[in-house]
Amino acid sequence: MTAAQAPQPQAGDGSGGGLRRTLGFRDLVVYGLLFIAPMAPVGIFGTLDARSHGAVALVYVVATIAMAFTALSYAQMVRVAPQAGSVYTYARKGLGDGPGFIAGWMAMLDYLLIPAVAYLFSGIAMEALVPSVDRWVWTGIAVVITTALNLWGVRAAARVGFAVLAMEIVVLLVFVVSAVVVLAQDGAQRGWLSPFTGDGARAFSMAAVLGAVSVAVLSYLGFDAVASFAEEATGGSRKVARAVLLCLGLAGVLFVAQTYLVALLEPLSSAQLAAEPVKQGSAFYDAVDASVGGWLHDLVALSKAIGAAFAALAGQAAAGRLLFAMARDRRLPRVLSRTDSGVPRRALLLAAAVTMVAAVWAARRGDGLDHLVSVVDIGALTAFTLLHASVIGWFVVKRSEGDPDWLRHLVVPVLGAMVTIAVIWEAAGSAQVVGVAWLGVGLVVLSVQWGRRGDSG
Repeated sequence: MTAAQAPQPQAGDGSGGGLRRTLGFRDLVVYGLLFIAPMAPVGIFGTLDARSHGAVALVYVVATIAMAFTALSYAQMVRVAPQAGSVYTYARKGLGDGPGFIAGWMAMLDYLLIPAVAYLFSGIAMEALVPSVDRWVWTGIAVVITTALNLWGVRAAARVGFAVLAMEIVVLLVFVVSAVVVLAQDGAQRGWLSPFTGDGARAFSMAAVLGAVSVAVLSYLGFDAVASFAEEATGGSRKVARAVLLCLGLAGVLFVAQTYLVALLEPLSSAQLAAEPVKQGSAFYDAVDASVGGWLHDLVALSKAIGAAFAALAGQAAAGRLLFAMARDRRLPRVLSRTDSGVPRRALLLAAAVTMVAAVWAARRGDGLDHLVSVVDIGALTAFTLLHASVIGWFVVKRSEGDPDWLRHLVVPVLGAMVTIAVIWEAAGSAQVVGVAWLGVGLVVLSVQWGRRGDSG
């Protein structure tokens, strides 16, 4: 029996493990782009510009190509296992139950804490606009509103998300048009090709570009969440695979375009940004302020506040599906596998509770954001690495689909794994320690589960 012929989970009565197929292709793309956030480079533009010697647009070209390997691996495995759970399900298919559990366990760091990071971004942006209200209050409000939408249902959340995504795209277009007008009237602060070749303040260095890529790939985290909705998508797994690839492609185009334009508007050189790290975080906003005006600064900030909250909405929904899938397979408490009217509300509420605690804790600390981001990165990249191994395991080792296509089933996942491992290697030491500790806890949980199964056998 092939993967296409194998029985798949069916929609249930709402009391068991059934999810309802209500999401169309547009809904899948909306969830993916919401999670990524069309203006994700805003917060890290200065860091990337400083690291890459000014070749920040080239950084995103290379990062898009690098992440394409992971997107292609997702597209392969979603056709094999069009079920909730994403990389957890794929690793079980390609590598076995144990590696599958570890993949899901590591992905939990990503899916449970990326929303916390996004909520915190929303709180920070709102505090900048309304300083009289502390950021942790705005963060908590964002969690409550988006959790309510997720509990309402995936289709309703997608509709609201579409409106928010449209708003973000409009703001991005306003920025693009404003930047083009300023550049046409006043000219560029740097050379027209400098976002691809470096700004000349320091010699072009491909090593510097690749070092910046290790940071830039984190802007794309979230496109993979589309695969978590495979059981709720109408039209089959091919539609989900196309949505994954389209989300990555669109994000790449948007990231390259906006970083190219803001680099031309940036009054400081990459060497100056490197010498003054304190200016890197606000470099995007400062360039907009200096060239266009404060009104666009405020508009972008408001867009980031709303957009980040709804990026968290998509992340929280994906986290709920991951917990649901692992509980359905008895890897987490069975109660999390129950649904109400096709919505995994118990899993969503647990995800929301963890996210709320993490986001509010981080919002009340000066270094909270750094701690959250470091943990998230390791979880996602480890899960991506196991995804690539799953493709090789299913198609090449097991040969479950017949003779493998060596390019798609071996070369692509090997290259993808090389990218993710390289980024893990470049991660901060504290993040690596947290990742190893979380992995250790997962191995203990796995051994206990195996022990119980052995006793019951």
